[in-house]
Amino acid sequence: QVQLVASGGGEVQVGGSLRLSCVASGNIYSIYDMAWYRQSPGKERELVAQITQSGLTNYADSVKGRFTISRDNAEKTVSLQMNSLRPEDTAVYYCSAEIDQSPREPGRKYWGRGTQVTVSS
Repeated sequence: QVQLVASGGGEVQVGGSLRLSCVASGNIYSIYDMAWYRQSPGKERELVAQITQSGLTNYADSVKGRFTISRDNAEKTVSLQMNSLRPEDTAVYYCSAEIDQSPREPGRKYWGRGTQVTVSS
C-alpha cells in the first residue's frame, strides 16, 4: 500500500520560514508529478506548487519567488521551502504524488495527511 507522510509544519511569525517534507513508501513502481496543495478555512483546496519527475516546476502566483519545491527521486521525497511567510499562507498543507504501482497500469494521485502551517502576525 502506498503511503505519503508529511512533516515540517508548525507555527512561525510573519517573515519566517518553514520547510515541509513528504516521503512516499510502499508498493511503488514509478513516481511522476509530485505537488503541494493547501486549504485554509472557508476556502477551496488550491495547488501551491508541483514538480515533474525531471524537475520542471509550477507555482501558484501567490507564492512565486517565496516558495521552492524540490524532490529527491532516490529518496522518494518532495519538499517545499517556504520563505517570507505571510498570514495568508496559513493553511493545512497536503502533499500528493502521481504513482504507478506496476507497468502498463495508469498512475493515480495519492495524498498525504495534512500538516498545519500557521503564520502569526
